[in-house]
Parts: sequence; structure tokens; C-alpha cells
Amino acid sequence: MATPSLDNLLAEARACRRCADRLPLGCRPVLRASASASLLVVGQAPGIKVHESGIPWNDASGRRLREWMGLDEDTFYDESRIAIVPAGLCYPGRGASGDLPPVPECAPLWHGRIRPRLVNVRLTLVIGQYAQAYYLGSRRRPTLTDTVRHWRDYLPDLLPLPHPSPRNTLWLRRNDWFDAEVIPMLREKVTEALAQEDST
Repeated sequence: MATPSLDNLLAEARACRRCADRLPLGCRPVLRASASASLLVVGQAPGIKVHESGIPWNDASGRRLREWMGLDEDTFYDESRIAIVPAGLCYPGRGASGDLPPVPECAPLWHGRIRPRLVNVRLTLVIGQYAQAYYLGSRRRPTLTDTVRHWRDYLPDLLPLPHPSPRNTLWLRRNDWFDAEVIPMLREKVTEALAQEDST
């Protein structure tokens, strides 16, 4: 059987209805990618605003993430340069203290097939504990804070970040080393990845 092209695989992912019986608002996979992308952003799962718009990171979390990365919207949403594939492609619904976790089968099903086709990706941002669980596996530290604090251990390919949700504002206040140490380095690495792409 022929291996599907990236475009065909993305179309298959967008048409996926495998978890329809577990998703309160039904299936609406939200992702974008191109074989030319040099940066991959892996978040957790779309929130309600992203589910409604179909545009990844089209919410307060996305505004903070773009600020962290030092990017404007035009650059961030240029899928020829930046691929955006969350650990869970669909909105999982609300729980007692925020959105539910991504459906666990989603990342192995789609990232295992999509990621190998993103051959030009130089840096992958793994945002939040569920993205880190899939991409870092046993290399993860016991807590998200420890994992992010040891970001050097995962470079040059991977960079763990906390989720930029407004719910994490207190975490950011308590961990001022993140703003002082990680954000400048993140912007540097993002700039490097995109500059290398421009030079090829």
C-alpha cells in the first residue's frame, strides 16, 4: 500500500470521527502543517474558541504564546513555516477545573504518522503536560515545572513550555525564572529556526 502524502494525511486527520462518541461538541480536528515548516508547535487540545473558529491558538492562550515567541500573527499562522498539531486534535470538553485532557489515543494515532513527514522541522515546542508526555516520554521530569526548568536537556530538537493559558498566570508569577531565562532563549531559538529556513 502506498504511503499517503502529507496533504492526504492531513485531509484524513481533518476528516477523523474516531472519537465522536466521547466529544461533547463533536469532532472538529484543528491542525495545520506543511512539509516546508521548520517549527512545530504541539499544544494540548483546542479550547472552545478554537473549536468554534477552526483556527489554532485563536484565543488568549495563543496571544500569550505568540508574545512568548516574539511573533506576529502573520508569521505564526504561515503554515509553510510553522506547523501546529496539538496532542489532541479536537476539543475534549470541560471538566471541573478547566478543559478535559486530550483523548489519549489521538497523539499516537496522528503524530506518529504526521511528524515523520515534517522533515524540515528544526525545533518542536511541546506545550503542557500532555504534549510533553507524548514527546518526552520517560525523559520527562516528575513535574511540569521541573521539566521546563531543565529545558537544556531537551535541546536542540525539543523545548518544553508551560501552557500559556490565563489559568497559569499564578504559575508564571511564582516561577519568575521562566520569564527571565526561558522566554529570551525561546525567542532566540524560534528566530534561528525560521532564519535557517530562510537561508535554504
